[in-house]
Amino acid sequence: MGERRVVYLDHAATTAVHPQVIEAMLPYYGERYGNASSVHSLGREARQAVDNARATVAEILNCSPREIIFTSCGTESDNLAIRGVCWMRRRQGDHAITSSVEHHAVSHTCEQMERQFGFEVTYLPVDEYGRVDPADVERAIADTTILISIIYANNEVGTVEPIAEIGEIARRRGIPFHTDAVQAAGALSLDVQELNVDLLTLSGHKFYGPKGVGVLYVREGTELLCSQTGGGHEWGLRSGTENVAGIVGLATALKLAEERREKESRRLTALRDRLVEGVLSSIDHCWLLGHPSQRLPNNANIAFEYVEGEGILLALDMEGIAASSGSACSTGSSDASHVALAMGVKPEVARGAIRMTLGHENTEEDVDRVLEVFPGIVQRLRAMSPLYEA
Repeated sequence: MGERRVVYLDHAATTAVHPQVIEAMLPYYGERYGNASSVHSLGREARQAVDNARATVAEILNCSPREIIFTSCGTESDNLAIRGVCWMRRRQGDHAITSSVEHHAVSHTCEQMERQFGFEVTYLPVDEYGRVDPADVERAIADTTILISIIYANNEVGTVEPIAEIGEIARRRGIPFHTDAVQAAGALSLDVQELNVDLLTLSGHKFYGPKGVGVLYVREGTELLCSQTGGGHEWGLRSGTENVAGIVGLATALKLAEERREKESRRLTALRDRLVEGVLSSIDHCWLLGHPSQRLPNNANIAFEYVEGEGILLALDMEGIAASSGSACSTGSSDASHVALAMGVKPEVARGAIRMTLGHENTEEDVDRVLEVFPGIVQRLRAMSPLYEA
């Protein structure tokens, strides 16, 4: 008997690189190894590849290639957007608005801007489903507000925020609006005109592209202080030799993700609903976290009372099932999720939350395998809890 295939349910953390993406990247590690800033033929070949990739990303985002900046990851893009706008607009004000459910790449950056540089940040509350009320955004705007940053789709519970509506408010008030769209690619529209955003963040490894490459869309006219000085790459906003292979891979992956977005979203939604309904019907004292319908098609975040999430994860791993307890950047921490707490979930319940995120390779058989082992795992762990009474 061969080894059982791992059931991978952690696509929100990272994805396998698609074979077509690997194929597109490989030449730029070998015969097309030129520096995109060099003037000789190898350099021009690399520059053309970067330009083509930039045009591909711009077409999907419905913007100009001049508005696309390539970075090393989503975290760098978030940092560049927040610090870049705030520092460039410091003379106009020192107040930023964000939500209480942001990825740490946004929330920790805002906290640093407060703590070390004297900026003021408003962290908006969310409802029980993790959604921001656009009216709260408008009420929070002050004469000194210079940036609004609200996540597009939550990385932990999958809730989709009313970004276009918030963007209309920001535009009407003349305030740059940034969204972390890292989890949205391949699942939601990235049309920046429809979303009314001025800055948007993507990361290649979330949609079957390579790790180590990201995107920041910056609407023309949005002033941004550069993050790195040097050779003036990326329109002078992010100096550093281009990761040509990574950029080609990201663009290829994004194009593939966009082409199959609607069909794959329908398939994943059906699998997700099968998974959620199966867990909730077979295990007591557990709840779906996040919005019941306005959520990512692949995200199932379920909180279990009387048990720690870490214990469930270890038991699932022993069964060949890979999941997580929330953001991959904070998994391993025993602290309750800040997202769940912001939604009003009790800390003891939030610590029992498990995030299962489906992807291309997952099947109904995978879901059935999870449903087969999950009740027993939870029952065994609860049997060791002095708080649980069967």
